[in-house]
Amino acid sequence: MPLPTVRVGVVQATPALFDREGSIDRVIRWIETAAQAGCQLVLFPESFIPCYPRGLTFDAVVGRRTDHGRNVWLDYWENAIEAPSAQTDRITEAVKQAGMLVALGVTEKEPVGGTLHCSLLYFGKDGTLLGKHRKLKPTGLERFIWGESDGSTLVSFDTELGRLGGLICWENYMPLARMAMYQQGLDIYLAPTADARDSWQSTMQHVALEGRCFVLASNQFVRKTDYPERYQAELTNEPDIMSRGGSVIVSPMGEVLAGPLWDQEGLLVADLDFAVLAKSKLDFDSVGHYARPDVFTLTVTNQPPIQPV
Repeated sequence: MPLPTVRVGVVQATPALFDREGSIDRVIRWIETAAQAGCQLVLFPESFIPCYPRGLTFDAVVGRRTDHGRNVWLDYWENAIEAPSAQTDRITEAVKQAGMLVALGVTEKEPVGGTLHCSLLYFGKDGTLLGKHRKLKPTGLERFIWGESDGSTLVSFDTELGRLGGLICWENYMPLARMAMYQQGLDIYLAPTADARDSWQSTMQHVALEGRCFVLASNQFVRKTDYPERYQAELTNEPDIMSRGGSVIVSPMGEVLAGPLWDQEGLLVADLDFAVLAKSKLDFDSVGHYARPDVFTLTVTNQPPIQPV
């Protein structure tokens, strides 16, 4: 029996910044676009709802915060999303209509206490919210706006398209976090990001080669003019294009299948040939014949087993 081919999509788009409902509207439109392209799985960027607040400082320095910074925080907090919620129900209905798997980067609000997390939500093709991954370690000033998570959200899913899971942005620089995901036997590795540097492309190719998996990386395209007028004064020194994108799809052999996409919105589409995935394991398999369990062990606290879908 021939191995399957799976059509996937990566969305590179601009959210309605600081506007939860407007961003959800855009998510729904892109889901429809991906469905029309025949995608069976689509990935959205990091914190697409309500945005990745690039360029904003929340008026914070060591030892001092201000009322202005707290007002910016309130704006961001009010537009974050709870999962599940009435807002995710809107997305659920769109996913159900499209009949495909969707992975969506959001800023998620805890229902009790209100801590925010940078999360990746997974929706089954029937619209079910399958689960979520919360970023383990926010980077730099992200630590001021997002909380940390633990091993319980290092999730993966056994789907009819293959095993999928992933990490968010610079978690992909954490070797043990990557290995925790490789140990789950991922076929499709998801990497929503806010990193628009050229060097990110090398990281995605390395992950594909190291994990012997297909890698989907999704970033936002954002211009300074996309921010609400109330934040323009704070962005005076920012370039006109604040996030160039760089979304990409890479094969287990490190071959770029689609992208990278720069300086525009768009949907990358690629057909993932699982025969290539199988053949890539001939000479390297980090958790199979190339592993040395007699020498190395990795224990991940509270990581759940692969979840059947």
